[in-house]
Amino acid sequence: MPSAPSKIYADDVSLLVVTLDTNPFFWATFPFPFAEFLSQVLAFLNSILLLGQLNQVIVIATGCNSCAYVYDSSSERNHGATTGTMPALYSNLLHNINEFLARDRQLDALRKTGTVPSSLLSGSLSMALCYIQRAFRLGPMPPQPRILCLQGAADGPEQYVAIMNAIFSAQRSMVPIDSCYIGSNNSAFLQQASYITSGIYYKPPQLEGLYQYLSTVFATDLHSRAFLRLPKSVGVDFRASCFCHKRTIDMGFVCSVCLSIFCEHHDKCSTCGS
Repeated sequence: MPSAPSKIYADDVSLLVVTLDTNPFFWATFPFPFAEFLSQVLAFLNSILLLGQLNQVIVIATGCNSCAYVYDSSSERNHGATTGTMPALYSNLLHNINEFLARDRQLDALRKTGTVPSSLLSGSLSMALCYIQRAFRLGPMPPQPRILCLQGAADGPEQYVAIMNAIFSAQRSMVPIDSCYIGSNNSAFLQQASYITSGIYYKPPQLEGLYQYLSTVFATDLHSRAFLRLPKSVGVDFRASCFCHKRTIDMGFVCSVCLSIFCEHHDKCSTCGS
């Protein structure tokens, strides 16, 4: 794919869009508590805002049924302290996350029992790209955008097509996707996202020091990364998911017309009809 023409950004001004995994099914079985995870993420977001008064932070909550914007540092209601003891970043974000979890739990009532759903990563990536595209249209010199995925739940093969579309859209818009994966195994989707968009994929070895990993690896702006030795992925899992059963496969059949992938041979492509 030909590279998109270079954009002119405001120097040392960052637009960081964070996708926050709030999947209750994952956090109910994960040994690291969600409250501790969130406290370290909040400290990291606060440090991003302290690095520059023009920096902007957007937080998107990623549930198992929906996604929503839960914090925007450019909003007027987030500029002052809402309580006497807690900054606006903490109070507004915590309040919005609690409301989002309640709404997402209501949608979960329609799900079949016994299934452990994956987080809606495709939806949060799409919302992040939509916000960034809107920022591009606000002026001739927008802030340097990047996406940071804080993910813990396992990949959902049924989201393969939507996630890959979002990844290629980010590549064309020259928006790097950084990934901090805290789950047990590596995420093939996030590995591919960071590799294709020239972002950083990192799996912290000790979650007790999550803030240190976030501040030393993901706090640097795009201009400063050229002068630092940041961690690189040892290997990338490029396996795809079939279009018929939404399963991750090592070998499959590809339609020569629309490039749909199938785990079994079909006389007729179910996607394009060839």
